Amino acid sequence: MSVQSLRDALLASLSSLPGTRQFHIHVLVSSPRKHSGLFPYVHPRPRIYLQDILVLLSEQTTTDAPRVFVTAIEASVYNIPATSCGILYISKVDSSGQGIYPSPTATLVRSFLTYYADPATRPITVDTLWVQLFARAQGQYLFPNSSEFPGKRPLSDVKLCVWWKRLFTEVAEEAEGQLQSGSSGEKNGKIKLFYLLPGYSELEAQYSLKINSAAVQHPSRSIQWVYGHPYSQSDIPLPCPRAASQERHLGYCIPSFDDDPKSRFMDDLAHTTESNGVKSPKKKKPRTSLTKKPESTASTSEGVPPTRKAEHGEDNEEHHIRIGELDKVSPDEFWERMSFRQECISGAITGFFALGISTALSDRPPPSTSSTKPVSRSSSTPSPLAPQAGQVAARLVRRVVSTLLTCHEFSTTERAIRATETLEESIKGLCDNIASVPVTSKPEVSSTAHLLFFRDADESSTPVPDETPPEAGAGPSNLTYLDVPRTPPRRGGSLPDISPNPFPEPVASLDTYHSHIYGSVLVNNPPLPEKALTTGVGAAGKGEGDAGSRPVTVLAVRKKKRKSDA
Repeated sequence: MSVQSLRDALLASLSSLPGTRQFHIHVLVSSPRKHSGLFPYVHPRPRIYLQDILVLLSEQTTTDAPRVFVTAIEASVYNIPATSCGILYISKVDSSGQGIYPSPTATLVRSFLTYYADPATRPITVDTLWVQLFARAQGQYLFPNSSEFPGKRPLSDVKLCVWWKRLFTEVAEEAEGQLQSGSSGEKNGKIKLFYLLPGYSELEAQYSLKINSAAVQHPSRSIQWVYGHPYSQSDIPLPCPRAASQERHLGYCIPSFDDDPKSRFMDDLAHTTESNGVKSPKKKKPRTSLTKKPESTASTSEGVPPTRKAEHGEDNEEHHIRIGELDKVSPDEFWERMSFRQECISGAITGFFALGISTALSDRPPPSTSSTKPVSRSSSTPSPLAPQAGQVAARLVRRVVSTLLTCHEFSTTERAIRATETLEESIKGLCDNIASVPVTSKPEVSSTAHLLFFRDADESSTPVPDETPPEAGAGPSNLTYLDVPRTPPRRGGSLPDISPNPFPEPVASLDTYHSHIYGSVLVNNPPLPEKALTTGVGAAGKGEGDAGSRPVTVLAVRKKKRKSDA
């Protein structure tokens, strides 16, 4: 029996929405690649494999109506074989406000999380999965200028946290049902939920979320939330491995994601040293000062040449500088100090959410303590780097995201329709191995499909079948791509991977497009009753939502007549 694909699972969940409309979905999942930036302060670095995910959902009210994007999800999946752990990080979720009520955003995100939370459908072979995100309410994230559209009503900061807390609870409850074994009702795993609002105590956080709930909450009897971070508990394994002789510091506990405030704080700690009780950034030293060692130290090495000893000492000193204060700050102190970071005290409430799901297999040996060797599996198990059916090259996903963020806007219905048509045709064209698209001298916003087919200036010169350079005269030869906006940037950079990927990048085809990437479903269900409350739809990790198009009735106030003076 074949496992249901992510595209089919998302379409199946959308088919139960009320009303009459047709959904069109594009699911782009990149093939696994080696990644060294998840734990940049761990030595030696563990083997980690990364996949990029982009989900674009468009809506069509009738068969003759144009399509328009209504929801987008950007996420990353990390696979750490050494501990048999995986991380699903929700980077961005956005709604354009162009759809009809009820918005499909909550249903789509819930189905997306459930697909990875369920071990039966999870596409990576791990025993433990962590789902993490940072909730920060803003007007737009994936649909540029969508905040200017009158129909979009982003959730406030507290209501966004309420939305995510409710969604995580529903996913955890469904995942708990999947962990039941047989009729005895016993679990074969553990589930834990964590949330933290920086700057708020537990009572303050509970009160803030309770009074801002749009509906009556029914807390689960078995699923309980823990107010705090998951990096001090031992019930569910943490992703990063470590050797028995190594002492765990913050770099081993907290993963580093792109555009994440806790990652930037870790960078600041790693570049900070303490001198006479005053902490300040470490000044850069010339490379010669690091390699210079006293002769007495070099001559006392047993069995190690002086040159090798100097190199060894240089590595140790560089490693110590790179760690900085990470080995002096506990996880509890780290999160207490997070409350004073600018990104968490800018006047809006933010929230960190984490869901841990651990499947206990009695016949599986415990994870290896070495950070360089993966858990031993059967010889028939495919390599974590092997591309699976329906996956595309990572550069294709990056270019679609970059084009969405820099070449389109959704401030009006007309512009949103034009952007949807252009981007959907471009995705299909990439999968159909289109080599080039005619380019005008001054391309307009509605004609930006050509941006997907030019090669980045800093990319490898190795030719790619689906990215043949344009013919002479088709466009400027020095055209480069704009990076995806990330503010503010992190300090420092991750080391490049030292070994190449043994598997070639997959080449998308038209068959891949129709079998795994694109799909549609026609929804024809009874509409919601008019009494239904209009609740906003949150956007993910940083998000927003729309509260539907239900009109607001304004009640007039009768003015009390005043008695005239006699």
